Amino acid sequence: MIGLAIKNCQQLPARADGGFARGAGSAYDASVNLLAPPRARLPVEVVYDLVCPWCFLGIRRLRRTLRSRPDVAADLLWRPFLLNPDLAPQGVPRQDYLARKFGGEDRARRLHGTITDLGRAEGIEFRFDRIRRVPHSLDAHRLVRWAGRFNAADQLVEAIFEAYFTEGADIGDAHVLAAIAGQQGLDAPLARRFLATVAEVEAVHADNLRAHRLGINGVPCFVVAGRSAIAGAQEPEVLERLLDVALVEI
Repeated sequence: MIGLAIKNCQQLPARADGGFARGAGSAYDASVNLLAPPRARLPVEVVYDLVCPWCFLGIRRLRRTLRSRPDVAADLLWRPFLLNPDLAPQGVPRQDYLARKFGGEDRARRLHGTITDLGRAEGIEFRFDRIRRVPHSLDAHRLVRWAGRFNAADQLVEAIFEAYFTEGADIGDAHVLAAIAGQQGLDAPLARRFLATVAEVEAVHADNLRAHRLGINGVPCFVVAGRSAIAGAQEPEVLERLLDVALVEI
């Protein structure tokens, strides 16, 4: 286990135990040009929470960075982080949450205005006004891990973010989550049956605990090739430098 706090572009030591247990992930790849030079394959661990707007923004920027780097084939590995682990399973009314976390809606509105402006540059239309409940994200993370079995984790992460932050969907509701899965071509009844079990609950909590043990106290955080890491919704230029550092070391 790595016992080192993660800071911007910090170099992490090689992991003797493999770090996080390999969970929900899938390859972020584009069409293959057989005449092009071989692409470097990099695992990118994305530590995130599905109720975090900065994670939505940061992951969009990561995707944009990867599209600009045809020399890199990235395997995105989704690592759960629970920003609100003590939230009631059914979530809480948004007004109550804002009062507790920000001291009221005025301060939250200013922060949300900043995120909304930044999101437009990445094609995100944040609609915080549509959110009525702040959900517990445990089941959403569980469903992403389940989707990883079908190589659909990447697209499901994007779809859940979109549903929550642009439509105000209650992503703590199993029926809502199953419907989102169905819209992505997954088996919605099978997703509902999965969510009715306790499968992957311990795995999500274990990944959350590992993140804290690594010194990750905020998300998003990106760990490339198990060595180089950076926290925050960084600009693509910063993420490119992180990739370059990792490529030198592989």
